[in-house]
Amino acid sequence: MSTILKIDRLSHRYSSAWAVRDINLEIGHAGVIGLLGSNGAGKSTTMNIICGVLNQTEGTVYINGLDIRQQPEQAKRQIGFLPQNPPVYTDLTVDEYLHYAAQLRHIEKGKVRKAVEEAKERVGISHFSSRLIGNLSGGYRQRVGIAQAIIHKPKLVVMDEPTNGLDPNQLIEARKLIREIGQDHTVLLSSHILSEVHLLCREIVMIEGGRVIFSDTMEAFNNYVQPHSVLARMEQPPAAAELQQISGVSNVEFLSDRQVRIYFDGDESITERIVAASVQHGWRLREINLDKGLLDDIFKQLSIQSLQ
Repeated sequence: MSTILKIDRLSHRYSSAWAVRDINLEIGHAGVIGLLGSNGAGKSTTMNIICGVLNQTEGTVYINGLDIRQQPEQAKRQIGFLPQNPPVYTDLTVDEYLHYAAQLRHIEKGKVRKAVEEAKERVGISHFSSRLIGNLSGGYRQRVGIAQAIIHKPKLVVMDEPTNGLDPNQLIEARKLIREIGQDHTVLLSSHILSEVHLLCREIVMIEGGRVIFSDTMEAFNNYVQPHSVLARMEQPPAAAELQQISGVSNVEFLSDRQVRIYFDGDESITERIVAASVQHGWRLREINLDKGLLDDIFKQLSIQSLQ
């Protein structure tokens, strides 16, 4: 499979300060890849360079083998971009806006209608074709933004903080849609929220201080520090003493009537034993996962190491 995105020794500076320095990255498959970093880490600069909005100081970016700086028009045909604030016109209907977006993407006149219909169906907004965008909820405006990013079927879809500002229900729907888009496209998704990247991405690239401090699978990230606790939610949880009888459990901390943090000795098969015990004793386990707090600890540890 050809490489969809290749970044070679990318650096950029504003005045005398380097915003990003010596970034290397190569992606050659569909799926959602997270670009994670704190505010000011260099994410937006990197994404703007990838999309051809900003010319880098040093280094090269290739989109499906095309140099974004030397062949900007051809390379940008391979990119769909969703900025943090979707670039929608609120006084247009959904159809009017997407027809406009298709024309901007140089889709052949005879294929525009089909492209618009396919994009609307893909993101679930066909029933809003004649609705003014200004009358849509924030979640559906985000869907319109995603539709314009995929209307020309690009190889690479770049999304900048795509779930920021959505309410809980909109958030669930947006995550589902992003995962679906990732089945057919390479999606590069930026966020400063670690838990969001953990939920959506199978690979992660972490930037801090303008440099890459981690680039690997989410599984490798989770295993960077030996896990020592899980969060579990049960409808009918037992007493702490009963949970502590499970082999490998070292301590138990109830966070609420139904949510409990279970500390263990490092053997990750503990989750299987907790599930088995729940089934056997009728605890009605609803959710169990790696403690989110642990993920934040890993992020902090990697950030500190990058500064040393």
